[in-house]
This record gives sequence, C-alpha cells and structure tokens, in this order.
Amino acid sequence: MSLLSSPDPAWPQQAITEVTRWQNADLPGLVEIHHIGSTSVPHLPAKPIIDLLPVFSDLDQMDAARPLIEALGYEWLGEFGLPGRRYVRKDDPATGKRIVQAHCYVQDSSEITRHLAFRDALRADPALRDAYAAEKTRCGNLHPNDYHAYGDCKSDWVAKAEAKVLEIMK
Repeated sequence: MSLLSSPDPAWPQQAITEVTRWQNADLPGLVEIHHIGSTSVPHLPAKPIIDLLPVFSDLDQMDAARPLIEALGYEWLGEFGLPGRRYVRKDDPATGKRIVQAHCYVQDSSEITRHLAFRDALRADPALRDAYAAEKTRCGNLHPNDYHAYGDCKSDWVAKAEAKVLEIMK
C-alpha cells in the first residue's frame, strides 16, 4: 500500500468546505486561509490529507482561537517543532484517518510566503510538478508505511526547489 493517492479532483472542494467551516466559526484574528500542499496542486499525487494555512493577525489572537478550533474537531498541538506555528489536525471519527491538518501562522510570516510560493510554482510549472511527483513517488515507494520517513526522504528535494522558487521571486 502506498502513502500516496492519485490526484483527486475532489480535494479542492474538500478544502473549500473546511475553509468555510473555519470562516463560519468567527475565529478571533483570522485574516485568511489558504489551501496548500500537494492536494492544492492539480495533477499531483498526494497523501489524501488536506493542508490548510490559516493566517492570523497576531499570536495572541491565534492562541485565543484555540478553543474554537478545537470545537471544530481539531487536535491542537501547538508549535509542534516549528517556532511561530500552531499545528492542528483533524481525523475522521469513523476511521481514525487524518483528513485535514492546518499550519497556522501570523500574517507576514516568511513561512506563509514559502508555502504559497512553492504551491504557486507547482501549479504554474508542469515540469516542476512532474519532477516533484517523481520524487514523491520514489520516496513513497521507499517508505510505504512511514509518513515521517517519507517526509524526510523528500525534504532535501523540496528545500532546494523552494529555495529556487524564492530566489526567482526576489
């Protein structure tokens, strides 16, 4: 069994549905929410987990939103290894499988720029998207049952690709 699923045209609608839930929750300081990650790029295989990037006005507002985010069914894990981020995840109650994860940041964070630049480059450049798909497939085949090893396997490739994209943006 592979960690990756074939591209699913339903992923963008699933993201919109979840974004709407966040927007309707009246979260303090929520500025905007982006669909990021591989499920946000047409024709790209992905782990079937929607990645969101909620942007908040400031850290205090983001932390104040915690109870409301938890009420939406998310588990709040705090920074979870990345300073300035608040990581939350939601699993399907029936299956226990992860269905959504959100990487919350304060507006003007360089992490927002990095995520959006890479997503937009993958959407705009079929050659880059196909190269990334090949790397994801290679790592998925090497680590078919281990999300962490899969992520570690492709991390150097992603870091180099992101650096190129950010350099072009300058």
